[in-house]
Amino acid sequence: MHNTFIFRAGILPALLLAAACGRGDTAAVAALPASYAGPTVAVVDTTLPTVFDASGAALPVADATLSTKLMGAVTAVLVTEGARVAAGAPLVRLDAADLDAKSAQVAAGIAGAEAAYREAQATATRIRALYADSAAPRAQLDAVEAGLARARAGLDAAHAGATELNAVRAYSVLRAPFAGVVTHRFVDVGDFAAPGTPLVTVQDASRLRISVAVPAAMARLVKAGMRLDARIEGMVAQAVVEGVVPSAATMYTVNAMVPNRGGALPSGGAAVLSVLAGTMERTLLIPQAAVVREGDLTGVHVVRDGRMELRWVRLGDARGDRVAVRTGLTAGERVALPAGGR
Repeated sequence: MHNTFIFRAGILPALLLAAACGRGDTAAVAALPASYAGPTVAVVDTTLPTVFDASGAALPVADATLSTKLMGAVTAVLVTEGARVAAGAPLVRLDAADLDAKSAQVAAGIAGAEAAYREAQATATRIRALYADSAAPRAQLDAVEAGLARARAGLDAAHAGATELNAVRAYSVLRAPFAGVVTHRFVDVGDFAAPGTPLVTVQDASRLRISVAVPAAMARLVKAGMRLDARIEGMVAQAVVEGVVPSAATMYTVNAMVPNRGGALPSGGAAVLSVLAGTMERTLLIPQAAVVREGDLTGVHVVRDGRMELRWVRLGDARGDRVAVRTGLTAGERVALPAGGR
């Protein structure tokens, strides 16, 4: 996927709203006759670093597509797409009849190995006693000791075979590696599963990772642990830089983590990460809570002389819980906050 960028500080004037967004155009102002005595906040004129908008995708950190090492028919599919599962919950069962037959063989092998080991132990105990009384030669003692060691090795091999069989048997039941949501189910009952064939995908979207590419000059300004503004499908979020790694001759990949425990942010959604560009720009800032939206229009309620008027404005970058205003306001004007706002 190609990453695209928007240099916010360099938006062409032609892209700004027409003069209708200015203060002097009465078409851009709707006067509200009612007096106003609610909470207000001043429009702040400040200097902030310019940012570089790098686009990518917000993908879940935990995303596993499960397959099996066995070859057999699917006997049960225990989940549907969209189902929430706990860690270790069974998802798909495969036919394991051949493993049952092998299990009986392994059990018989263990029983035989245990009997041989007990017999070798008894023989070794008897010959050791005879050797201690000088009634058995050293060569006979060495022979029974070697026989005991072989019996021990045979018993260990039999138990190892049982352990291997149990490990293979575990692939007959696919279990969720972590708590999450089933996002894909690739098989139904009766389908034939081969080794490596994807059967089901489980995803945990409680943490998302945004990966974007930035020029090397900007990558030097980004450090692990730094907090950056992000937007996922238009929703504002805070991201913490996980790391910066080179990806091409003059480009670097910035990986940032976004908490998403409530699942409000869409997993796999288009994301924009705001990376510092290293230059400064003058910006008017207002709280995002003060913005009024009507379709594609954005405005604020300007309070003056105890009265309030609705004025359409052109917004710029989001800076946390604040947003830049490109046109329509001047520093020092006061805008109304919603009831209960601060």
